[in-house]
Amino acid sequence: MQATTLPHWLTTRADLTPNSRALEFVDGTTFTFLELKERSETFAKQLAHLGVERDKRVAILSNNHIDMIIAVHALSYLGAVAVMLNTKLTRDELTYQLTASHAFLLLTTESLQTDKALPFNNALTFTEVAEGKLANTSLLEEISLQDPCTMMFTSGTTGKPKAVLHTYGNHWWSATGSALNLRLHDDDKWLLPLPIFHIGGLSILLKSIIYGIPAFVMEKYDLTVFYDVIRHKKITIVSLVTLMLKQYVDKLGHETLPEHLRCFLLGGGSVPEALLQDVKKKEIPLFQSYGMTETSSQIVTLSADDALRKLGSSGKALFPAQVDIIELQADSVGEIVVKGPMVMDGYVGNPKANEASFINGWLKTGDLGYLDEEGFLYVVERRTDLIISGGENIYPSEIESKLLMIQGVTDAGVFGLEDDTWGKVPIACIVRGDADVTEQFIFDQLEDVLAAYKIPKQVHFVDELPRNASNKLMRHRLHLFITEK
Repeated sequence: MQATTLPHWLTTRADLTPNSRALEFVDGTTFTFLELKERSETFAKQLAHLGVERDKRVAILSNNHIDMIIAVHALSYLGAVAVMLNTKLTRDELTYQLTASHAFLLLTTESLQTDKALPFNNALTFTEVAEGKLANTSLLEEISLQDPCTMMFTSGTTGKPKAVLHTYGNHWWSATGSALNLRLHDDDKWLLPLPIFHIGGLSILLKSIIYGIPAFVMEKYDLTVFYDVIRHKKITIVSLVTLMLKQYVDKLGHETLPEHLRCFLLGGGSVPEALLQDVKKKEIPLFQSYGMTETSSQIVTLSADDALRKLGSSGKALFPAQVDIIELQADSVGEIVVKGPMVMDGYVGNPKANEASFINGWLKTGDLGYLDEEGFLYVVERRTDLIISGGENIYPSEIESKLLMIQGVTDAGVFGLEDDTWGKVPIACIVRGDADVTEQFIFDQLEDVLAAYKIPKQVHFVDELPRNASNKLMRHRLHLFITEK
């Protein structure tokens, strides 16, 4: 990417539409773009007084909150990097990420500071910084698309999490590609129920600045609040994951969709077949997408024209991106590779991971999928979740989809367990809403819809499944939930 500079995007937005609404919250609090800019500039000068300067990395540990949002923008005025930390991580996990990121300062809330009790010397609450002095310093008037902007860590399903450094250019092209696909409407308002410390949530905040549209921020996901906000707050675009979609569809029942809602942007994995059929029947404008931390959010997305015609597909690569499949198997499934200006340059301080993850400029995603005859991407599975049993490939999401069609099954997760004979065999963890749902009942229901080798060898009933802060199923933790049989 060429060394392109832009005027600072929040300053530009506040100059263009100063009185337009930038943020709304559930409690009724609102901020204009001018108010957001002024508060961010003040906080930037308070951070500068504490020694924060260009290229310093400042960790942020917070749930969705205005102080967190201001801190992210304030760091951009200093040329510092915001390191976004997941509040659901343990003390040890957070300590590792603070060390690995070489964080100069940790910003957090009073409650999280007490709850986590992290062994980090330079930690302050947002309130403590806001009560401090302001440095007499100049703030950045321009940003370079090549400069680092934010840092996040991958989920670490196959080892220690890897640090991903996003440039301003990564975020800019991600927002541009999304706008070219979804198109912008004058009345757009984007609902943000996802955590901002994940790329899906953060990207909405930056899109709000670049597009000049309001983001409606939920501090945390709650189905009742989520449902009411969509219906009564003139929301036009919603970002969500599969579990949220299922709960919304169930709660919707026979009610009609609000007329102002034009897009459910879905990320976070595969969608059960039964849910897709409900979506189609209710004519819900579902835009499935595919992306990851390394691609600065979505990089493949369905368009409005194809939303119902290609239900189940993640769509095609956004305008400045490319997607392909390598190492094709007999069923045309292979590893998904992507390329484009929203893709990270590499993992920070991890040359081995970079060597394994890039091939001729393409990022190997570790996900399995295929392209249909029209070039639409279908994501099948994480490569690490694939179960190879007696030489046969078994996709957990396929089994989960069939399980969720069974009356009385409210949630399901499938993983592969080591087996001396078959290599691995599928095991199911099920949340049931009916005590009459037994292991034998499950086997009987699956007999006619799955090949024998795909039917789980064991069924374990659990109270809940392990999900991350974005409600994505963590299959690598399912083995911790099973009991001996």
